[in-house]
Amino acid sequence: MITVHLVEPGGTRHTVQGHEGQSLMRAATAAGVDGIAADCGGCMTCATCHVYVDPAWLGRLPRPSAEEDSMLDMTAEPRRPNSRLSCQVVLDPTLEGLVAGLPESQY
Repeated sequence: MITVHLVEPGGTRHTVQGHEGQSLMRAATAAGVDGIAADCGGCMTCATCHVYVDPAWLGRLPRPSAEEDSMLDMTAEPRRPNSRLSCQVVLDPTLEGLVAGLPESQY
């Protein structure tokens, strides 16, 4: 299991465990994290799984695909340099301890 931490805007921290190869979005929704809506179920068509990856972790993630980059322009909350769609963040052992912030809203 890979442990990651999702932090709400007010500071509440959710510690989530996921399997290698599972998306951060799937791990978060399985754990009942309300801040990830995931309306499209991970098909990358809604941008309701937007997260702000802690800058210290960005270098461990592959660059966003052109499709993800495009969808990040559709997020409800402002896009930042560390914005990612959690459906596109695939868990692997190098992400043990990953920290990502949740936006105020996904809508």
